[in-house]
Amino acid sequence: MALLLGLLIFSFTITSVSLVPFINLLYKLRFLRQSQKTKDAFNKPTPIFDKFHAHKKGTPVGGGFLVISVVTLLFFLLFPLAKYVGVFVTNVLPIKEEIHVIFLTFISFAILGLYDDIMKFFKFKQTGFFGLRLRHKFIIQWFLASMIAALLYFNLKISILYIPFLGVFNLGWFYIPFAAFVIVSFANAVNITDGLDGLASGILMVALFAFWFLSASILDTPLSFFLALWLGSIIAFLYFNVYPARIWLGDVGALSFGATFAVVGLLLGKTMALLVIGALFIVEVLSSMLQLLSKKFRKKKIFSVSPFHLWLQTKGWEEPKIVTRAYLASIMLAVFGVWLALI
Repeated sequence: MALLLGLLIFSFTITSVSLVPFINLLYKLRFLRQSQKTKDAFNKPTPIFDKFHAHKKGTPVGGGFLVISVVTLLFFLLFPLAKYVGVFVTNVLPIKEEIHVIFLTFISFAILGLYDDIMKFFKFKQTGFFGLRLRHKFIIQWFLASMIAALLYFNLKISILYIPFLGVFNLGWFYIPFAAFVIVSFANAVNITDGLDGLASGILMVALFAFWFLSASILDTPLSFFLALWLGSIIAFLYFNVYPARIWLGDVGALSFGATFAVVGLLLGKTMALLVIGALFIVEVLSSMLQLLSKKFRKKKIFSVSPFHLWLQTKGWEEPKIVTRAYLASIMLAVFGVWLALI
């Protein structure tokens, strides 16, 4: 545990030192939130969203790229050295295959998000320069998630679903579409939640602490190693992401972090705990999905606006109040989720 805490501190330090120069670089590259009016999935204006986010114009976007780079670099530099400094490496799953799945998710969804960020912020979408429409991006997400789910099933031999109080269920090959659905859902859930300063990254930080505890409890060294580095970097990023934010995750971070968060839960074999620990992300994506389906098939809204955090803003809740209370809720959900995982 001392080593893992040291890794968290080291990752925090490296990210902290890198963040200010990285923010300055994003300003030079003009990788910033733009002032143009946003549109929903039906290509219609979103005046309420624009009203509450007008003050965020000009904030650098792409902080997830730095976090991903630091975590990936530190992991592949330090993990091979662990056994040479007396660390007894234990594992539940085959180490190489587990690492491959983690970083395939971490990096592939980051590349997709980065591509979409570049299209938006350099305005290539307006010129038709290989821009991705929503359905195209969704198809790619499903392709990546299905590939990762297949690796979980075939390479890591994961096919069970444990439901507290009910027992263990072997899903067989159906585990692949199930896992792919979980991965795609959380990738989009974190992306949707990343709408207020510090909201997505703060909830994720609390949730990762819960998963870190669970990974340490089953002595999964590779996963604990990865989570320690990820947590340290996220905490450093959050310092600059809280209200008023100096930097945002961007799709590069949100898609990657959401998908990887789901994969960590699947690797731990704690799917129900994943759903509880990540419940706030689920609320956010469900509010948006239900709104979208209602507008498409019923031709009217369920909520005055979505996602849920934006609806709270229309009710008069100030941004820091929403985020702080979300942190408190996420702490209790994390405690409850860990309890479920341990019974």
